[in-house]
Amino acid sequence: MTAATVSPLGLCLVLARKDLRLERRAGEALLVTAPFGATALLLAPLAVGTDTPLLRELGPALYWLVVLLFGVLVTLRASAVDGPAQVAMLRLAGVGARVRLAGRTLANGVLLLGFQLLLAPVAVLLYDPDLTGWPWLLPVFVLVAAGLAVLGALADALAAGLAGRTALGPLLVAPLAVPLLIGATGVLQAARYGRPPWPWLLLLATVDLVAALLAAWCAPHLEDRT
Repeated sequence: MTAATVSPLGLCLVLARKDLRLERRAGEALLVTAPFGATALLLAPLAVGTDTPLLRELGPALYWLVVLLFGVLVTLRASAVDGPAQVAMLRLAGVGARVRLAGRTLANGVLLLGFQLLLAPVAVLLYDPDLTGWPWLLPVFVLVAAGLAVLGALADALAAGLAGRTALGPLLVAPLAVPLLIGATGVLQAARYGRPPWPWLLLLATVDLVAALLAAWCAPHLEDRT
């Protein structure tokens, strides 16, 4: 496989499939992180008590908070780390830094979508939220997964080789992911009260675009650093 014979999109798909195969063998995201996320959703009702109206009101926000916090761990899974030998091989094959980062982002996005879909039934059972306008959640799932996937892949590249990689990654991503949390909760609230959710979807799309442009700009500089 060389960059001269395979398109950048094809290279991204190959790298994403490689990451997903490693994840399937390790099971870090869906077999380890997802149960912890479900446990976090379970602890909130225990703390609030039997105040059902309050739980129904807080349910969507708590769900997205758990998705963002634990989703960072999905993007920083150890099975996705390429060693020096693997990175050197990809460089010799002509795979650029942007393509490698895009491949990691694509794999992250697929796993994050699965993570969200696994946690969604748990949140519905525990909180019984008002799901008026639930079809709007479909693009929200995709936009949140895309934005968090880009931010997680970028943070992983920035923290590569550092001893505190798994601790530094969430610290880098969490503040940048706040607009994703605001937009995701705003879409369902707007639909519930009969308001158009387009401004919130536009916010999510803007965050995704800015994150993608930032990652594309940073990737070659990270390559020079390593």
